Amino acid sequence: MFIHTMPRFEKGRILKTSMLESLRDYPRSYLDIRYRDYSDGILTGADINVGPHALTVTPGLVKHAGIIYQMAEEQEVPYTATGREAVLAVRFAAVESSADFDSYAGRLVIQEHAPGPDELELCRFKLKEGAVLRSNYIDFADLATEYNTLNVLHVRRAGRGEDTLAPMILRCYARELLGRGSADPADLSFSLLCLNQEYIEMEALLHYVAVRTGSSLQDIRHLAQDRTSLHRTLVRILEENGGQRPLTGYRRNGPQRMMVD
Repeated sequence: MFIHTMPRFEKGRILKTSMLESLRDYPRSYLDIRYRDYSDGILTGADINVGPHALTVTPGLVKHAGIIYQMAEEQEVPYTATGREAVLAVRFAAVESSADFDSYAGRLVIQEHAPGPDELELCRFKLKEGAVLRSNYIDFADLATEYNTLNVLHVRRAGRGEDTLAPMILRCYARELLGRGSADPADLSFSLLCLNQEYIEMEALLHYVAVRTGSSLQDIRHLAQDRTSLHRTLVRILEENGGQRPLTGYRRNGPQRMMVD
């Protein structure tokens, strides 16, 4: 369970040990300052590991309605094969107040509908009876396979002012694009950025897509909210490089030039 517990220091009340321990165990001021400008979404961690009967959510931080929630230990969520779409989400409850604390909690749930305004999606899948749920993808296009595959395309990774794609999605894209041997400067710089940075801002991603598709930023702005179409657009960019041979040591084919001063 994701928890955000805030001690209430008021004049005339007894200072309790548990209130001080709360401050010791959770460096709230640092996190609030560090992620003040970030949108709602996953800040770090909260990755999904697939087991035969349960999904394991790793420790992490998420942000919802301006509040940062922490899950310090991994947690398992059982799942079953229904053949229908299932969504693993964090469901945030209303604040619970006592004389000493204001407590905010987000509970992990699996449901058969899209996340609501007080929920944050971690993944989704459609598992057929007798099949095995997988998270090892054949290629970038395989991320959107409908059945028996963990889908993280709709996961909201917190960014500065606007949420963006989960980092593993763009790392997968970058590795395949480099492997296909693209010599386009935009492809090379964007791919290396994806592999080197913790995450990629949505603005940077949209500018790259606009350059590669010859579109204006305004024309593709809707892709920030339509993750399925954004994925399809990136797949088409990959397919443009489908006939090229993979690079060996990142050396381009053809004659090389040497500039002499």
